[in-house]
Amino acid sequence: MGAATASREDEEAKKMEAGGDTVGQKLDAGALFVLQSKGSWLHCGYHLTTSIVAPPLLSLPFAFAALGWAAGIICLVIGAAVTFYSYNLLSRVLEHHAQHGRRQLRFRDMATDILGPGWGRYYVGPIQFAVCFGAVVASTLLAGQSMKAIYLIANPGGTIKLYVFVVIFGVFMMILAQLPSFHSLRHVNLISLLLCLAYSFCAVAGCIYLGTSDKAPPKDYTIAGDSQNRVFGVFNAIAVIATTYGNGIIPEIQATVAAPVTGKVFKGLCLCYTVVVTTFFSVAISGYWAFGNQAQGTLLSNFMVDGKAVIPEQLLLVTQLFTLLQLSAVAVVYLQPTNEVLEGLFSDPKQGQYAARNVVPRLVSRTLAVAFATTIAAMVPFFGDMNALIGAFGFLPLDFAVPAVFYNCTFKPSKKGVVFWLNTTIAVVFSALAVIASVAAVRQIALDANTYKLFANV
Repeated sequence: MGAATASREDEEAKKMEAGGDTVGQKLDAGALFVLQSKGSWLHCGYHLTTSIVAPPLLSLPFAFAALGWAAGIICLVIGAAVTFYSYNLLSRVLEHHAQHGRRQLRFRDMATDILGPGWGRYYVGPIQFAVCFGAVVASTLLAGQSMKAIYLIANPGGTIKLYVFVVIFGVFMMILAQLPSFHSLRHVNLISLLLCLAYSFCAVAGCIYLGTSDKAPPKDYTIAGDSQNRVFGVFNAIAVIATTYGNGIIPEIQATVAAPVTGKVFKGLCLCYTVVVTTFFSVAISGYWAFGNQAQGTLLSNFMVDGKAVIPEQLLLVTQLFTLLQLSAVAVVYLQPTNEVLEGLFSDPKQGQYAARNVVPRLVSRTLAVAFATTIAAMVPFFGDMNALIGAFGFLPLDFAVPAVFYNCTFKPSKKGVVFWLNTTIAVVFSALAVIASVAAVRQIALDANTYKLFANV
């Protein structure tokens, strides 16, 4: 039985290489060129880690400030457990279809095949695209802010505006975006894994240094605000944690794994979540311990007061530099779904990946996509509020609810069993949380609207 399964997967891999039939259709150029299936489980682990363990984890102390110690740790544990479980469900569904000669390469392929074409075209596809492109914009903005912070540490009183740094990073991204396939990012993402560990440990060191020094702010762990603001703050915090654990590209990552795929993504997830637990919990707990309810939107902001570093400047510089470098990897990973769509639109699968007919449209389309993301990041530096909405509307259903639905529809577990009701509970609870968190995010945008200014220098 095992040999037959492996044989089917090998045949499917050969069909994919040749542009054969997948989900009833010939592979387009996007699937054939961007989602090449050549990677190992280690490469999968690198991709997963870069897509999940990213600088938004530095916002976890801010989420704790709205939740408190007990609720914060509980939400962090639940987020880790549910996302690991959900991502493994997605992987098992993908493996099941691959074993039956229908290897699905994209999230929208899964939705189309399992729920129907309308779900893939009008729900999962657009939400995934918004989430991933939003992550590119957010990464570009955060990178610009890191560059500006490094500049101000080196040159206090400097007058260069934030949008200049955003544009500089955008130009660098235009070059990095030309890496042809998701698989070609494997070495970049290995470095990214090391960088996320490095800046997390630096951030923890900064918190311990400041928390035990004479400069330590007063530690107040009460939840600030009136009852209404506290309630909305809780749902905003849940959206922040969901966005931090969010991925949105599990099928595309699994598509990069060489056949047979069985068990490889699970190994990659184990590697990834070892890094997740190490970084998320250490940063969240040390940051909230050091700053209490004064924790800002990103922990790095707490390390600067009135434009001056309150931890050793060299430590802050190194932390900002590691963060900046990893953001380039995060941005190019989340650009892959856009690249895949553009490749499918403008490239010819019958010609070689490096034929002039395909290289020129690739160069132009990817450059324009990065230019568009850079323009949004420079124009709307308060994108964090909007990204919270994208996280609530996108990551919560896509990463928490949809996998449980896919699993139940594919494997049809007994309604008398634990698995069916566990999956149903996850889907219902997190769908409801997505709606409530979206309302909270819209409310926060409305409250902050009077502070919005295009090309603001924040």
